[in-house]
Amino acid sequence: MPLPKISTPTYELEIPSTGKKVKYRPFLVREEKILVMALESEDMGQITNAIIQILSDCISTRGVKVEELATFDIEYLFLNIRAKSVGEQIEVNVTCQDDGETQVQTEIDIDTIKVQKNKEHTNIIKLDDTLSMKLKYPTIDQFVENNFEVQGGGEGVDQSLEMISSCIEMIYNADECWSAKDSTKKEMMEFIEQMNTKQFKEIEKFFETMPKLTHTIVVKNPNTKEDNEIVLEGLASFFS
Repeated sequence: MPLPKISTPTYELEIPSTGKKVKYRPFLVREEKILVMALESEDMGQITNAIIQILSDCISTRGVKVEELATFDIEYLFLNIRAKSVGEQIEVNVTCQDDGETQVQTEIDIDTIKVQKNKEHTNIIKLDDTLSMKLKYPTIDQFVENNFEVQGGGEGVDQSLEMISSCIEMIYNADECWSAKDSTKKEMMEFIEQMNTKQFKEIEKFFETMPKLTHTIVVKNPNTKEDNEIVLEGLASFFS
């Protein structure tokens, strides 16, 4: 006689970048196992594939391509899906800023954690009087680099330029449009290296002001009795 199946609840949330509503279920034991095995491998490719597989399995709404979602979309989805499997609240350990060492444990209601948007943010970069560039958000690879410790991930200027290159959607003027997907990686890198400091700073501003998973909490330092306002930013800070 076959064993009974355990019913799994379904929830709904909105993808921050598009406003599209999707249905999802919590992580199951098998998903946690896939993630743990991928993390133990310390291989970025395996971790990326595991995240894509897990989120794709948990999201029941058709047409959602995890690998094409923005970094902050994936952080928001991952937080809610994982959190729903363990409860409506998560516990975090934060370090008080007034002394830089006292740690305090506090609970946060999942529903209060949102993706915050900056009014100054724009994905259109004006390079000169005629030429402009349209940027897109970093996707799954950058999410993995930001939230999981992977040895040999690589750092420095080259990595930064490669990320910028991968986020260029098109370059255009009044008469022509050059799509990034029609250009080679080398061509895109050479184009970026032609930029002056002012142009490059405009691109940096795009990344600095892009939507972020963030939440502000106030905790009292038990030693100094001082209130500390702490900003949690990025998925990793909510699983500390």
